[in-house]
Amino acid sequence: MGLGFVFVMIPQANPGASYRAHKAEIDEAIRRVNDSGWYILGPEVEAFEHEFAAYLGVKHCIGVANGTDAIRLAIQAGRPAGSVRRSSSPRPGRSFTVSMSATATVAAAVEAGERVHMLDIHPDEYTLNPAALEAAPVEAGDIVIPVHLYGQPARLNEILQIATQRGAILIEDCAQAHGALVEGKRVGSFGAAGAFSFYPTKNLGALGDGGAIVTNSDEIAERARLLRMYGWRERYISEIHGVNTRLDEMQAAILRIKLCHLDDDNARRIRIAKTYNRAFADLNLTLPPTGGVYHQYTIRHPQREVLKQGLAAKGVGTSVLYPVPIHLQPAYRSDPPLHLPVTEQFASDLLCLSIYPELSEGEVEKICEAVREEAGKLD
Repeated sequence: MGLGFVFVMIPQANPGASYRAHKAEIDEAIRRVNDSGWYILGPEVEAFEHEFAAYLGVKHCIGVANGTDAIRLAIQAGRPAGSVRRSSSPRPGRSFTVSMSATATVAAAVEAGERVHMLDIHPDEYTLNPAALEAAPVEAGDIVIPVHLYGQPARLNEILQIATQRGAILIEDCAQAHGALVEGKRVGSFGAAGAFSFYPTKNLGALGDGGAIVTNSDEIAERARLLRMYGWRERYISEIHGVNTRLDEMQAAILRIKLCHLDDDNARRIRIAKTYNRAFADLNLTLPPTGGVYHQYTIRHPQREVLKQGLAAKGVGTSVLYPVPIHLQPAYRSDPPLHLPVTEQFASDLLCLSIYPELSEGEVEKICEAVREEAGKLD
């Protein structure tokens, strides 16, 4: 009877590895919450909000149930007092963002009652092209939502300048860029507000859903807190129309542990990215822009599907994030159709490799060898 062969795939994402890396600390945090008897909007949420705000260098953090709600409430709270709209409003506001993102960015704006205008990305990057924003009909009171995609910050200084000149409100989608810096400042601290997701695969990931709104504005923070729980300032008395979207105590306790390790984890991601850059430098691949915190390491090749299949056969998992731009999806297609050439080209040939901090040196080496071999076949 012969020995069996076990085929082991290196997963493209592995949130379980993050739990195992910090298991003792996380298990203790979970025990602490279980023993406390306080499970919703208690001391763990308050402590995490304070610690995450301090980490980002902002005044306020408001924990919510997920990243989509964080964007939605940031839009609603970010408009001037008295103009918070319900999604059924006959006179929606306008938001300008990218189609190169998770659907959540646009879905959240639509839920906030916005009429969404999608713009193209920069030809050298995956983020909002300031030239496209400059050419857009952005006016006072409109919302501009740059997305820091794959951990790469958008061109915030240029985007903020355009938004400020037009009287628009800047809200950062930071769901994939926890800890990223722009000229020494953390993303999330530039606009009127920033929105974060703590989905398990994020650089700062919970063991379930979670999100947060961050801001330096006392007024926005106050409205966001009202909006996240029925518009209550006094229990059971709704001052404005609000919803139920709360970060729970368990996830907050876990995030407090993960936050302590975020900078080290991001540093590991950056080291892996540099290894990939060196290994792939002479290949016929388009590599990602340098900088950021590498939530994803995204390569581009015109024969993306062939490359993906070849890597899978070698035990290297990959993902396509995202295969169909939002403006081409049935729920958000316009008539006549919107054409965003850079976005459409990028979406047709990009491929995300593994880059989570728990990858071993052997796994990184295996990925490098597999990519070199499979991409070499396509030259």
